[in-house]
Amino acid sequence: MNFALILFVLLVVSFVMWLLDVLWLSKLRQAAAATALAQIDARNAARAGADPKALAAERSAMAARLTQRPWYMEYTASFFPVILAVFVLRSFLYEPFRIPSGSMIPTLQIGDLILVNKFEYGIRLPVIHTKVVELGSPERGDVIVFRFPHNPSQDYIKRVVGLPGDRVEYSGRRVIINGQPVPVTPLPRYFEEDRVQYYAQFEEKLGSVAHRIILSEGPGVAPMRAYQHTHPQACEYAAASVACTVPAGSYFVMGDNRDNSEDSRFWGFVPEGNIVGRAFFIWMNFGNIGRIGSFD
Repeated sequence: MNFALILFVLLVVSFVMWLLDVLWLSKLRQAAAATALAQIDARNAARAGADPKALAAERSAMAARLTQRPWYMEYTASFFPVILAVFVLRSFLYEPFRIPSGSMIPTLQIGDLILVNKFEYGIRLPVIHTKVVELGSPERGDVIVFRFPHNPSQDYIKRVVGLPGDRVEYSGRRVIINGQPVPVTPLPRYFEEDRVQYYAQFEEKLGSVAHRIILSEGPGVAPMRAYQHTHPQACEYAAASVACTVPAGSYFVMGDNRDNSEDSRFWGFVPEGNIVGRAFFIWMNFGNIGRIGSFD
């Protein structure tokens, strides 16, 4: 379901009804109310001895009823300001997402509700995703949400490892960028409660970003070309390694849960136009209320 498109349609419909009401329908109601109230005033003037307060209350109730929006306008035009605020916030500033899988463990857990900064990498038009203002580009170590290249209706979240033009290798379960191994520091083993399993844990440093990764015991999962690949000619696969040259305008991404992540090692690269924004904040996890705050 394309929620952005649905929200845009609701915005257009509510705006049209709101504009119609402001420019025409409200004036018709006001005119009809003025006529009816004039008749009531004339009738009340002839009612000798009537309670002035009661007459004023009756007139006020009549005016409110006659100028009230009909039900169909209440469910369209009345919601326009709210829909507009949600549309602007979600389309240009911040958008919430839910983490559906464990590919970013230990950084992000299944069920984490996160916020994504949608303007850090530039301002895009909603629905058509065309960038109209350049503000920045992803850096190594950024956690990004993007539309999966082979199914744009599906959102993925991974960490940026390679930038356009980089030579990225994954060999011996280590990341090598432009011939330089990415620094890693061993940490205590990580225990994943859902799988009741321990993993080897390391601190990896991509650029200026230090973050944790986990590796399963044993040889791990060997990279291999998936049935669909964005640039098969840009990657070379061996028995347990892959080496790719990142094309212009694209990014090489990986999950922090290295042996449980379908990422650029398998299906290719993320085009710049598919990037939704940078994930930066956990605002709720209903299974773990204490998981609130920013992350690297």
